[in-house]
Amino acid sequence: MLLTTMIFAGLAAVIHVYIFILESLRWDQASTRAAFGIHSDAEAAATKPMAFNQGFYNLFLAILTLTGMAFVLGSSTTIGATLIFAGTGSMVAAGLVLLLSSPKLARAALTQLAAPALAIIFGVITFTR
Repeated sequence: MLLTTMIFAGLAAVIHVYIFILESLRWDQASTRAAFGIHSDAEAAATKPMAFNQGFYNLFLAILTLTGMAFVLGSSTTIGATLIFAGTGSMVAAGLVLLLSSPKLARAALTQLAAPALAIIFGVITFTR
């Protein structure tokens, strides 16, 4: 179960690094704008500072999760599990907020929260034995 937990936690981190890249580094790109439902240059320009900041939140959640994974692999299981649960739990919470606040972005929200939710489920099984 540890391997399964680590796979889903790692996948969640990779997804959130990708979201960081989209929001903080590629916000002006047409493909990114389309993915987030931004239809005009003016709307992209107006939301760019918010997206830049939000992207870093996603990066920090990925770093938190990856740091937890490193601690688990280094045999500091309590610290590692705590960091993994904090990172993935926040990812799931953010995905739920997106789902509830913007139902038209349900696919993005489910993509954002599925892997971390599975990491939590398998993590509870793994770390509570």
